[in-house]
Amino acid sequence: MPYISVESGALTSEQKKELIERLTATASKITNIPAQFFTVTIKELPDENFGIGGKSIDEIKRNHKP
Repeated sequence: MPYISVESGALTSEQKKELIERLTATASKITNIPAQFFTVTIKELPDENFGIGGKSIDEIKRNHKP
């Protein structure tokens, strides 16, 4: 059984639904394995638990100016 795991910051229910659907469909298309055999999990972690360049993601988001 193919297993897809995603780790990210907080996501909305709609984002999770779309990720699960699209990841499954894409992986199924690429591998020719039927979609019903795929398992997808999403692990959400708080932004303060991720760091890039010595700064946490929540700090980067606070200081980001689009």
